Amino acid sequence: MRFWFSRAKTALAEACLAAGHYDEGLEQASQALSTAGEVGMRFDLPRLQLLRGELLLHVPGRRTETAEGCFRSAFEVADAQGARGWALRAVTSMARLLAERGERMQAYDLLNPIYVSFTEGFDTLDLKEAKTLLDELAS
Repeated sequence: MRFWFSRAKTALAEACLAAGHYDEGLEQASQALSTAGEVGMRFDLPRLQLLRGELLLHVPGRRTETAEGCFRSAFEVADAQGARGWALRAVTSMARLLAERGERMQAYDLLNPIYVSFTEGFDTLDLKEAKTLLDELAS
């Protein structure tokens, strides 16, 4: 039962992000993270940390350090799990944040190794977004 509660809260947080209800989305994501931790749903942690980081970037006062920590956590857990898609998403978000801060070379150096590790799926949205960001960073 708690498994589905966490999944429902995750879906609500994602809907809040899409609708621009960032504070409510953060609350839903926090509840989903708490429940996922309680019931041992480690496989959802990269998704939830990434979502939390994206929401944090939209709240007043832009808590970029906390968002960056969420992206790092999402990447570390995804990498440990072998969840390459979630790892790519987390690194893309982190690279975008670094680029916004003017750290373009660091952003490129962070994103490029994971991007070039893929050998297929280049027509997927995640890899297209990563490639677009890499091209912007290289110019």
